[in-house]
Amino acid sequence: MALPRIDTPTYQTNLPSTGQEVQFRPFLVKEQKIIMMAQESGNEIEMTNALSQLVSTCTFNKIDVINAPTFDIEYLFLKIRSKSAGESVDIRITCPDDEQTQVPVKINLDEIKIQMSDSHNPIIDITDKIKLVFRYPTLLDLTRVENAQSSDGTFKLMNRCIHEIHFGDDVYNRIDISDKEVEEFIDQLTTDQFESMTNFFQTMPKLRHTVEVINPNTNIKSEVVLEGLQSFLG
Repeated sequence: MALPRIDTPTYQTNLPSTGQEVQFRPFLVKEQKIIMMAQESGNEIEMTNALSQLVSTCTFNKIDVINAPTFDIEYLFLKIRSKSAGESVDIRITCPDDEQTQVPVKINLDEIKIQMSDSHNPIIDITDKIKLVFRYPTLLDLTRVENAQSSDGTFKLMNRCIHEIHFGDDVYNRIDISDKEVEEFIDQLTTDQFESMTNFFQTMPKLRHTVEVINPNTNIKSEVVLEGLQSFLG
């Protein structure tokens, strides 16, 4: 006699980048194992691959997870995680007043939203005649760039995310420009011009949530801003 099959509920949410309605289901034990093994490995590439596989499966393969903005995929993962293992997660936060004391905090995953700085703009004016148009990083970019948080990784990610270069009325599409040409272009920029490019990444949409913590040793109350998926995994 065959064992009974268990019906899995489905839910809906909207992609932050486009507003597109997305149907999803909770992850199953077999999928949770994949994520746990990737986390235990400490390998960024394995974690990224596991994340993309889980989100793709749990959204019924309706989302192009490899080429979607990373903040869309991280947001979907939190929604899936919320319906799979509970709406709250327990994490430990270091109190900013002494940068040593850690306190436990319970986070409601449904309260976490994608937030973007008011100053964010994907179009960067380099000079009066030269403009850069950026696109958002994708999971594919992260798998192609090692240590994306390092200085070298940030530079390579920036290289990949340039979508167009405008010079007057001429538009140069990134697909028609070699990596070497982009590197040489960036190398000739001034420090101020380069910082205007990095501002795109610093202000781009991110999972962001503010929590209040009280240091039990000093009784000082502080606000801590959590950013990025890793901050909410517990």
